[in-house]
Amino acid sequence: MRDDPQVTDLVIRASRGDRQAWDALVERYAPLIWAICCRYRLAGTDAEDVSQAVWLHLVEQLGNLRDPAALPGWLVTTTRRECGRVQRATAKLPGDGQVLENLPDAQAITAEKELLTAERHAALREAFARLPPASQQLLALLIADPPLPYAEISARLGIPIGSIGPNRSRCVDKLRRDPAVARLIGAELAASRNPHGPPRRRARGTRQAASARPVEHARLERDP
Repeated sequence: MRDDPQVTDLVIRASRGDRQAWDALVERYAPLIWAICCRYRLAGTDAEDVSQAVWLHLVEQLGNLRDPAALPGWLVTTTRRECGRVQRATAKLPGDGQVLENLPDAQAITAEKELLTAERHAALREAFARLPPASQQLLALLIADPPLPYAEISARLGIPIGSIGPNRSRCVDKLRRDPAVARLIGAELAASRNPHGPPRRRARGTRQAASARPVEHARLERDP
């Protein structure tokens, strides 16, 4: 898991009572916690119970973290522990009778991928928020589900159909060059090329995850 100066800054500020920094941490990592709950086959009130417990633990331990940049790993470990607790309390075990937390190798690979996905989403949200309103509206319509025809996008935004493709390309290029996205891409490339990095099992999972573009980018770059 990579060191992110922004995460370090948010953790330090949140530990000093900065409400905005705390909210940014919750927004950034709530999808990660939810994804791990799903891997443990927890949903609804059980997943909410896990999420609340994890954030409460973080409130208690925020000022005691030796390495603020290690917060993502701390969240993964704490969430997995809380999921196991809820499973045992509710007897919601997998069909083969095993508790998922007893499968460390598979869990480690999955948690690494989930963390990378959460970080990508956070970086994209930051970059998206810095786009001009017109660009945000265009991208929002382009990734709508179900997909909208270009004619409808043209009518809604009052722009020529022929300008949608070029505008889309410029918006995607701005996202790629945004500091948050560029920093993430650079960190993942450096990690994948580092021969003295994590063990091969985790490095392979990181490379595979890094090679997969976010769904939003894949859809934005496709031909109409």
